[in-house]
Amino acid sequence: MQLAKAERQRLIESVVSRKRVGTQFELLDALADAGCAVTQATISRDIRELRLEKTHDSFDRPRYVLPHSVRRADPNEALTSILGQFGRSVTSAGNIVVVRSELGAAPPIARALDELDHDRIVGTLAGDDTVLVVAPSERDAKSLARELGGVLA
Repeated sequence: MQLAKAERQRLIESVVSRKRVGTQFELLDALADAGCAVTQATISRDIRELRLEKTHDSFDRPRYVLPHSVRRADPNEALTSILGQFGRSVTSAGNIVVVRSELGAAPPIARALDELDHDRIVGTLAGDDTVLVVAPSERDAKSLARELGGVLA
């Protein structure tokens, strides 16, 4: 079914506000599921006209959002949320802090740590279920491990 431009754009706004849509093709599929067939070029134009913004969810997956709904998360709040939900243990080893997590949660945890701009974090390296956090010194690593471990408790 063909919708008028205004109706189609209202449908797009509704879809992106209710579910995670990260690509134009996902949006095409979601509109098709709602009975609205459009071309990729039309979707591209609608995204531009609606000023949809591409952001990332807490698992670092891309997502379109309405321009007024983008809220820059507080880095401490984001870390507390993701680490509190998916972190399993925190240990220091030399100047490295090892953060164990549920499978697949290490990359978003590392991203949240990187966004902190923390004096005790030089950098991070994430696997699937482990994040290595490099601290400037062993003392800094122990302090950071205590700090991060407090989020798990």
